[in-house]
Amino acid sequence: MWWQEKKVFDIALGITVMGTVGALIGMTVGGGLMPVAIVVGIVLGIVIGFLGGRRFLVSILIGAVLGGALAWVLAGVDRIWVGAGAGAAMGGFLGVQISMLLDVRAARKTASEQGETSTSYR
Repeated sequence: MWWQEKKVFDIALGITVMGTVGALIGMTVGGGLMPVAIVVGIVLGIVIGFLGGRRFLVSILIGAVLGGALAWVLAGVDRIWVGAGAGAAMGGFLGVQISMLLDVRAARKTASEQGETSTSYR
């Protein structure tokens, strides 16, 4: 069914994005914690993808790309992974905030449409 294909895509996107973020965090932390960070990222990606957090994952992906590009321009090739990790964090934060604002806007629009419908019958 089409909804199962969508769910599989969301889970694959979650594994890819959050696994990459886990690898970036593992590189930052260093030591033997990289495999742990990758596994935690993959598990979080599966959960987020299963719950349908496509907008959140895309915001993380955009943040990672922009952060890596900015770090490349400002600090050179050696620091791309730091910028990508920081950009992913900022992208996730902004994605959550934007998603909440869009949900509030949709709720207000629905409430106002229902209010207009109920007053038109008087």
